[in-house]
Amino acid sequence: MLKQVLTAGALALAGGALAQTPTLKAPDGFRVTLFAEGFQQPRFMAVAPNGDVFVSDPQAGTVTVLPDQNGDGKADGRAVFASGLNRPHGLAFHDGSLYVANTDGVVRFAYKAGQTKASGGPQRIVDLPAGGGHWTRTVVFGPDGKMYVATGSSCNVCEESDKRRAAVWVYDADGKNGKPYATGLRNPVGLEWYDGALYATNNGRDLLGDDLPPEGFYRTKAGGFYGWPYCYTTRAGEAQVWDKDFGRKSAAVCQDATPAFALTTAHSAPLGLAFYDGKTFPSAYRGQMFAALHGSWNRSTKSGYKVVTVDPKTGKVTDFLTGFLSGQRVLGRPVDLVVARDGSLLLTDDGEGRVWRIQYVGE
Repeated sequence: MLKQVLTAGALALAGGALAQTPTLKAPDGFRVTLFAEGFQQPRFMAVAPNGDVFVSDPQAGTVTVLPDQNGDGKADGRAVFASGLNRPHGLAFHDGSLYVANTDGVVRFAYKAGQTKASGGPQRIVDLPAGGGHWTRTVVFGPDGKMYVATGSSCNVCEESDKRRAAVWVYDADGKNGKPYATGLRNPVGLEWYDGALYATNNGRDLLGDDLPPEGFYRTKAGGFYGWPYCYTTRAGEAQVWDKDFGRKSAAVCQDATPAFALTTAHSAPLGLAFYDGKTFPSAYRGQMFAALHGSWNRSTKSGYKVVTVDPKTGKVTDFLTGFLSGQRVLGRPVDLVVARDGSLLLTDDGEGRVWRIQYVGE
């Protein structure tokens, strides 16, 4: 059962008057409040070893720190850790460094727990093809200590000349010895390791109408091929469909393409994901994937604009947080999720420049 969890009055108390106020709905027992606001384009987050929340803002070219030292569920303030970056997006902490995936490469900063401003400039460790149709870059570290970097395609449908596009590559932590890990992913924005596997969200191609292809969630492995630009998944777990509009190869190529294990509405644009490993949500949510659907831009009836859960075992997709879309009016655009140190779930909204906090308070 869904219920209203944040009214205009509650939002005013949380952060003052705002231009657009969504009425957010989540399952019974959950409360949604404003954690921070005033960003230009808050995108991906990472939780520092001491619990501080780091947020990338590509439009501002910054990475910002949001501490909550008094534990009241609101950021105490904000500090710019680094500025002058080239559309920073993905963030990751590893072995005393903060890694930042800019649109043109991965850089890292030395980091000590509690630090709110970089003590030196960025060290560039990986070059990436900049811009293109999909400009975001995502970085995560695996249980093997390797660095995994996702780069989207330069186009809607094409054969890329740069093998780093439409793929996830794996590198040593210093950026050396890079090689393809998973290919055929048109725009794999969200990446996260869970139970020994690297999961990815993926944005499907455009110009096939309102309902094709559905957006997919993938469980990847080394050497895996996931279809693009030749194929796409229409039924979770079943053989992929040959994209006849781009028939430079025969349908046989789809036999080697691993399908998505779960699907959601076409053009809903799944971005960030987080597996819930906290201790404050009910047990049914533990180990579930939470995914942010950024929302469609090219569909006659809008889709997305919400947070869903995805069961990694069954592939079942369920609405969790709605209200960013009122009729056809957009009131926010979910981007990324992280599990905070206190067990709450944080969500960025780059449509309105906010970070939301989702807490379980009991029924």
